[in-house]
Amino acid sequence: MSESAEQLPLRSKLRYAAEAVPFFLFMGLFRIMGLNAASTLGGFIGRELFYRMGGTMKRARNNLRAAFPGMPEAEIDATIREMCDNLGRTIAEYAHFNKLSLESGRFELVGGEIIERLKKTGKGILFISGHFANWEMMLLMARQIGLDGGTVYRPVNNIYIDRWMAKRRAKYGPTELISKGAQGTRRIFTLLRAGQCIFILVDQKTNEGLPVPFFGRIAMTTPAPAALALKLGAFLLPASNERLGGSRFRMTVYEPLEFAPSGDHDQDVFDLTQKINDFIEESVRKRPSQWLWIHRRWPKAGDAPRSRRGLEAQALGGSGVGVEREGSSLS
Repeated sequence: MSESAEQLPLRSKLRYAAEAVPFFLFMGLFRIMGLNAASTLGGFIGRELFYRMGGTMKRARNNLRAAFPGMPEAEIDATIREMCDNLGRTIAEYAHFNKLSLESGRFELVGGEIIERLKKTGKGILFISGHFANWEMMLLMARQIGLDGGTVYRPVNNIYIDRWMAKRRAKYGPTELISKGAQGTRRIFTLLRAGQCIFILVDQKTNEGLPVPFFGRIAMTTPAPAALALKLGAFLLPASNERLGGSRFRMTVYEPLEFAPSGDHDQDVFDLTQKINDFIEESVRKRPSQWLWIHRRWPKAGDAPRSRRGLEAQALGGSGVGVEREGSSLS
């Protein structure tokens, strides 16, 4: 979790408080309105306000153009609007986690039998997914079918909002929240060895990852899931989520990724990480508007990489050609 409020200087506390007040006012309004009305209002805010965020939406459009070179501009615009609609709805739905259940009929799980089969083996399960539809549904699903373990997450910059979101995730999803980094990786290792589940979104840029192709361009990608699966024999279980309309969802769990180690650990980590990226890409291609295109997923000229791998990835220029298999690290 982010640093505590007590550690912050007064100026930062006041700034974060000023940012948090409108957020909590909207959460209160969404709560009073009920789920359907809140989701509808959130969608409207997304289409009419988020859609007009110049720099952020410019990045989303550039990402779409690069990923889908033949997509007409009208389709790109429609995809961005639907993405903004989904983002607004997702934010509004944070106020109604208690109503997004299998019993409510708003949420269906496909592939539940795969989870039940893997649970019987006693091995750890690493659920991997991306920012699809309301990405929090993977955590809600886990709690509702009796899975526990840890959720890997990056704290929200605003400490007050982060604290509120962390409490809701722990209340309605897996109880343990694990921040990224060396200490978090050690905790993941412990939970997987104990046969628990880990839930992680693997579609964001990381400065310390491996340069692995994604949509034909080099993308810095975390090697941790692949390295952990290879070391511990844990299952890598892909999952995707889609919004079916309003606040109705379908989560699909697929068969675990199959991989036969070659004996070359570094290359095995790279190749298995490529399989993970391929799964995310395939899921995005099915419904592009359901993915969050606003991320800085690919390095670009002018970036300031923090690691040697980042420098090498930037030098490759996103061609996806000639990527070297480097030694991987869990940290």
